[in-house]
Amino acid sequence: MPHDGSARAGLSPPGTVEARAADTGSPPRPENPVSVRALTFAGVELTVLYVPGTGSDDLRSVDTAGCARAEYGLPERLALSGGSPAAHAFRAPHPVWLTPGELASYPEGCPAPPRARTSLGALPLGAEGRRLGCLVVVGAGENGFEAGQQRFLERYADAVAGVLEAAAGGGTPRAPLSSALRRMRVGSFVLVPETGVIDADETLRELVGIRPDDFDGKADSLLAHALPEDLHALMSVLEPSAQTFGRRELDFRVRCPTGGMRWLSLRCRVAAAADDRPERVLGVVTAISVLHRGADDVSRIQWLTAALDKATTVRDVSHVMVTALHEPLSADRVAFAELQHERLQVTLLDPPQPVAWPRTWRLQWRSEWPDAPLSALPTLQTALRDGRMDLWPTGTAFEPGLDGIGPGGLAVLPLPARGRVVGVCLIGWDRPHEFVPEERSLLTATASLAGQALTRAHAYDAEQELATMLQRSLLPRRLPELPGGIAVARYLPARRGLQVGGDWYDVIALSEDRVALVIGDVQGHSAAAATIMGQMRTAVRAYAVEGHPPDVVVSHANRLLVGMETDLFATCCYAELDMDEGDVLFVRAGHVAPLLRHPDGSTEEVEIEGGLPLGISMDADFPMTAVALAPGTMLALVTDGLIEAVDLSLDEGMRRTRATLAAADPSDPGRVADDLLGHVGRREDDVALLLLRYDGMKTRPIRSGWVVWRLPDAVMHARRFTARTLRRWKVEEATDPVLLVVSELVTNALVHTQGPVRLDLMLREDRVRVCVSDSSPRAPAKPVIVDWESTGGRGLLLVEAMSESFGTVPVAGGKQVCSEIAVPRREPASVGAEPDAKDGGRS
Repeated sequence: MPHDGSARAGLSPPGTVEARAADTGSPPRPENPVSVRALTFAGVELTVLYVPGTGSDDLRSVDTAGCARAEYGLPERLALSGGSPAAHAFRAPHPVWLTPGELASYPEGCPAPPRARTSLGALPLGAEGRRLGCLVVVGAGENGFEAGQQRFLERYADAVAGVLEAAAGGGTPRAPLSSALRRMRVGSFVLVPETGVIDADETLRELVGIRPDDFDGKADSLLAHALPEDLHALMSVLEPSAQTFGRRELDFRVRCPTGGMRWLSLRCRVAAAADDRPERVLGVVTAISVLHRGADDVSRIQWLTAALDKATTVRDVSHVMVTALHEPLSADRVAFAELQHERLQVTLLDPPQPVAWPRTWRLQWRSEWPDAPLSALPTLQTALRDGRMDLWPTGTAFEPGLDGIGPGGLAVLPLPARGRVVGVCLIGWDRPHEFVPEERSLLTATASLAGQALTRAHAYDAEQELATMLQRSLLPRRLPELPGGIAVARYLPARRGLQVGGDWYDVIALSEDRVALVIGDVQGHSAAAATIMGQMRTAVRAYAVEGHPPDVVVSHANRLLVGMETDLFATCCYAELDMDEGDVLFVRAGHVAPLLRHPDGSTEEVEIEGGLPLGISMDADFPMTAVALAPGTMLALVTDGLIEAVDLSLDEGMRRTRATLAAADPSDPGRVADDLLGHVGRREDDVALLLLRYDGMKTRPIRSGWVVWRLPDAVMHARRFTARTLRRWKVEEATDPVLLVVSELVTNALVHTQGPVRLDLMLREDRVRVCVSDSSPRAPAKPVIVDWESTGGRGLLLVEAMSESFGTVPVAGGKQVCSEIAVPRREPASVGAEPDAKDGGRS
């Protein structure tokens, strides 16, 4: 919004809306306070939005802001082929700005009857090459809209186009003019100084940081959020004396609910009563990036210093620089680039539209992070080598890479820092521009501040890139595909400090039908926390793969963390799920409880008996809790960063998470995870989320087991048990290879190990799985060479040859040697064939 644009264009006197204010001291209640108040400060009396009609041969009005349209006589419809300013702007498409004298030459689409103090602007609305409509603004200035007002209204037109684009396909949105101002975050107010009662709209309350339920309509409630050092200046503006009429301006700071600081800009004017006493203060407040930064160079440098101090990334610095230079210098183009290894990396172009830049830039620098060698830009190379600002007047001949950026004048601004040049800023004008001494001083001071900020931001970006790589290396790259379920995970780092943290998750496939899910949180969000997190995740995975039950896995991890002698502790929730039966064993170590979404859409917080956090006590106990899942159930494991914050209690966060989980569509677990994360805003803690949708196995296996006693005929009994089992399962076709494998594996276990031996058989679809468990952790060794003189060693080679798959997995207290044998397919019996006597006639 312009800094002093109304000085010449003039502000309308209090309109019909303001005139209805009660004389009792209560603030007026305008019909559309956002559009009326904010646009009035841009010198606008009336705003009309036109969009193409159904037949696309005319423009029809769909929304109005300001005083009544009948007062200016603007038509409801305008022909696209006609001579109205709106039609000209729509066809061009470029804005049309008309003074009262120029407006008289247009035959249609203008205020009727004509007035000597009426100006008009027509701004085309478009997005991605599509023409969406035209915005017509009418003002009461004798000299038309000023440059500052025009730039604000052009930004407003872009916001209106964004609202229309967002509703593409769904018709014209409701109140698009007000919605666009809310998108620009422009708030307004009407204050009665005598009573202290203020009518503040929703956007203003949001900018100041007041919840709707906490606002009592008093100015003191707003002032309480301002920083103490800015309070005196605010009071002088909002409590005017009889001698302080007219427009007043102030930039001030407020403290956000999250603890951060926000710069706001206040523009207001004082309306006098009949006795020349201040009756009302009418104003607008906006985020500092919307309005002008101040009238003098000192104010601009003060704002720039504060803004660059908050800019953390290279892109943040670029946006601050463009905001600080584009509008104050009335520039048409601003480019901001880093200098890295004799190449320029362009970080921001303003305006961003490709048509605003030379053809060379559109062809070669069309990506978000384009780069070009300095050798192709001798003008920039000279300025960067000398480290001094170059100001080129209109008509200067440049190399092809710069031709067209500033035909009316070009400023090349090197950005120095620590004895070297770290970047460059280009400012270009289309119309002839005269460089006055004040501008030279502003550019020199800006360059030094921007160079230092760019150096800090570059170091910050490098630090964050390193932190991101560290975090990603410690978390799983991808989750395994699970039979009978789908698992998805999300991780978001904290948005303060080093963006690494101690939250972790993992999905561990223990076997074909068992999976372990684990989520944890190491205290803090630092490199130390991330290091401990990586060690804990590796340890938990190692203990789980060894085959230990959940309570033993967590107990071992606890002892490991205690032995590290670190000051950090960790919370953890571990779940082992039987994918066949749907049974889950939970262990919770100081962590938030998991959530379940049942197939009917109801949710519950699983009541699990918890233990101490890991790393507190060597003798901590971690009991297990069993829960049965039905197919279609969704299990959610979260960390406290998702459900708890400074302004969000744990109970309320859990309630919101359960409500979101209940409303989500379980057919897409990834979308459910994104919905749970939602718009978390500024995060003080990192967030980890692990979801599993349990669908159940399509084919459930059949199992049978046998404890092998150490007797002389133990192998014979194992073979008999196997034969009986295969007959009961009606897969006698696989009897010979299965018996051979059983004989060899059981014999090896009895001969080479001590302790109990167990034989387990499982049938799933067309495969028989043979597993022999013993108490020795050593895997059976296959011989390297087997010749005709060898007395042993052929058994394992024979088992491997007969098996579809063969291997050894560690289990708690020993190992398990497994072999899978395919069941031969039976040939269908021919018609009239006699039953086979060998299998008793079974087909």
